[in-house]
Amino acid sequence: MTNTEVIECFENGTPPGEEFHHAEHMRVGFAYVCESPIFEALEKFSAALKRLAVKSGRSHLYNETITWAYLFLIRERITKAGGKIEWEEFVEQNPDLLAWKPGILSRYYREEILQSDLAKTIFVMPDRHQ
Repeated sequence: MTNTEVIECFENGTPPGEEFHHAEHMRVGFAYVCESPIFEALEKFSAALKRLAVKSGRSHLYNETITWAYLFLIRERITKAGGKIEWEEFVEQNPDLLAWKPGILSRYYREEILQSDLAKTIFVMPDRHQ
């Protein structure tokens, strides 16, 4: 699927793949970051993800800090790759972003911060320094 097709399906409430785990979240986030400026991607992806969470009865699982942190990391990695990269190549070059638990965010956040009500509601700045 192209990035545009991934976004269209997602915004229509159909995530890519049979399941919608971390790797599928990353695929959709990658599509948004490739197709839109970062702040537009954050807004659109977050809104669509919240709608999907409500639709599936899992709105309590949405976490804005995790969502935004991964989109910022995707953007950084795309930029480091020269600004244009296909999903398959991105996955090959960034396996650390596809690992969920333990994942890359543990370098930047303590788990209790990531799971806090505040982090679920708004983007919280990292509390660990590299």
